[in-house]
Amino acid sequence: MNYFQELGLSEKLAERIAEFGLKDPTPIQAKSIPSVLEGRDLMGLAQTGTGKTAAFGLPLVQMLNATGTKPTPKTARALILAPTRELVRQIYENLIKFVGKSHLKVSMVVGGQSLGAQSKRMERGTDILVATPGRLIDLCDRRAISLAETQFLVLDEADQMLDMGFIHALRQIAKMLPEQRQTLLFSATMPKLMSEIANSYLNDPIRVQAAPPGKVADKVTQVI
Repeated sequence: MNYFQELGLSEKLAERIAEFGLKDPTPIQAKSIPSVLEGRDLMGLAQTGTGKTAAFGLPLVQMLNATGTKPTPKTARALILAPTRELVRQIYENLIKFVGKSHLKVSMVVGGQSLGAQSKRMERGTDILVATPGRLIDLCDRRAISLAETQFLVLDEADQMLDMGFIHALRQIAKMLPEQRQTLLFSATMPKLMSEIANSYLNDPIRVQAAPPGKVADKVTQVI
């Protein structure tokens, strides 16, 4: 048994991620994965580069696999919101590795691409949708996507989304989601507006922290 199995992940999933070099969990992964698997809402404080995608992505893949169901047309069973196209793509590429050859479908929608093409890709629905807030609202307005059946929600780099002016978009998206869902919020800092976002999205969340706010991730070296 490896360390990821001790956190509650299946042997098959642990073996799959070991092929990509993930053998020892980072602090945010070790603190988050068991609580996510228990179905708890979670607020995670962690800097970029600390392994957050695996912290929410791995338990998400395991739970969606366990249900054995498929998404209905134009729906997403799980939604991951991120502030930039680059981050959305990074998350998407990691999730593709995590799902492997399973039946799970991962999709991404971002600005700067054809709305028509993205609408068509969503016609059959998806298990996991990674999106920027603005483009998600565009597709919801076109009725190309419905969030009525979304069971899992992840807000990644939530402080960046606030800095980039997505507060109104996040409020709008919150109204489209079912009340019964599991929500995970990850942020490097906790600005005042974050408490409003947390209250709107999270239900009795557990709070985990990988490093003091403002501390640079261990893998990052600063030079002056």
